[in-house]
Amino acid sequence: MTDFAANTKANPDVPAHGISFRDAFVVWLRVAMLSFGGPAGQIAVMHRIIVEEKNWISESRFLHALNYCMLLPGPEAQQLATYIGWLLHRTAGGLVAGVLFIVPGVIAIMALSYIYAAYGNVGFVEALFFGLKAAVLAIVIEAVVRVGKRALRNRVMIGLAAAAFVAIFFFAVPFPVIIIAAGVIGFVGSRLGRPEFAGVEHGGGKQAAVIDGMLGDAVPDHVKPNAVRTLWVSAVWLALWLIPVAALLIALGPNNVFSQIAIFFSKMAMVTFGGAYAVLAYVAQQAANYYHWVQPREMLDGLGMAETTPGPLIMVVQFVGFMAAFRDAGGLPPMLAATLGGLLATWVTFVPCFLWIFAGAPYIETMRGNKALAGSLSAITAAVVGVILNLSIWFALHTLFRQTFAVKGFGFAFDAPLLSSVDAPALVLSIAAAVAIFRFGIGMLTVLAACCAAGVLLRWAGIV
Repeated sequence: MTDFAANTKANPDVPAHGISFRDAFVVWLRVAMLSFGGPAGQIAVMHRIIVEEKNWISESRFLHALNYCMLLPGPEAQQLATYIGWLLHRTAGGLVAGVLFIVPGVIAIMALSYIYAAYGNVGFVEALFFGLKAAVLAIVIEAVVRVGKRALRNRVMIGLAAAAFVAIFFFAVPFPVIIIAAGVIGFVGSRLGRPEFAGVEHGGGKQAAVIDGMLGDAVPDHVKPNAVRTLWVSAVWLALWLIPVAALLIALGPNNVFSQIAIFFSKMAMVTFGGAYAVLAYVAQQAANYYHWVQPREMLDGLGMAETTPGPLIMVVQFVGFMAAFRDAGGLPPMLAATLGGLLATWVTFVPCFLWIFAGAPYIETMRGNKALAGSLSAITAAVVGVILNLSIWFALHTLFRQTFAVKGFGFAFDAPLLSSVDAPALVLSIAAAVAIFRFGIGMLTVLAACCAAGVLLRWAGIV
């Protein structure tokens, strides 16, 4: 009898892998409280704790789960936590890991949104967010470089990134179209045996992990694909996701702000692939330019909040929903409407994440080592670099310039800066943040805090 099986017989409340639910809860809470720095930082924290420190899951299985989550719409770090929690303790474990991952961010973003809505036009608060925006711009540029170094390993990948950037920036090609095209190219290239589409290597690590020992010894029922269970799981999570949306549409009509929030962020949950930075490009353009829920600079403020609090960067959707309902309360007290709008945006954004994992993970577990899947992922990751570059330019336009103008013709349309409207203090502060990050390797939180302090000092001196 294996040690896992012996442990299970001795204590039926402890699963076969020997990790109690209570111990897992404590660890997932720790991961949640340390999940700063966007998806790359969050995945690094999870890897350090779950793979290196606890040795709960092997490097290869961790990366296999991460690859699946990167192919899904929504925040891959939160979905990865849900996936690993599900492997450990079934649905309850996935719920605990996934919910804990976002709870600190929900609380923090809500508190900051109250302050922003109530005092956002006060000089001190404006100065804080002026500094935040400069730092966020440098952080997004770093994300382009960081992801690019890993993804753009050859000329084919560089070409895919360039094509994605041109398509979305100059021709406004829908993001899902770009991702689907990249995935198809990667799949075909991998099937043809092209080495350019080989899976991205993430480094080595321990292999004899407890989950792998459990799955190698006897695969639990919840990890095995089951069509009936898949249908049941899908029905439950679809109901949790879509019944509130339908109820709002029926009760309030399609033009009500709450209905619009529910519909927009439900669509976002289905079509926004490629991680938080890629999602934010879509959210920013729609929320600021189509719905006019927030101004472009307010979108940057919201991203600054998400960057400085634990949890996924996509928690900025809570801020967007908050401000949308705050400005169109429909007879409710503005702060109450804003609270409901923020929570509604969060609900319809994250409920589908559990659907993708609980319904799809058993099948993905059977696809470990699939080269075609790895090829699709490599191509999609390369395309996402181009999309993140588009996001960084969009942020730069609205951070460093006070005015932009539209350029149209020959099938393309994009915003260009009015050079005479350059915001010199913002430019200097952004350059300083970039130098701190790229030249001296200073941590994100330190840079954010320093930029906020600089914003306050510039305001005190009457410069901004």
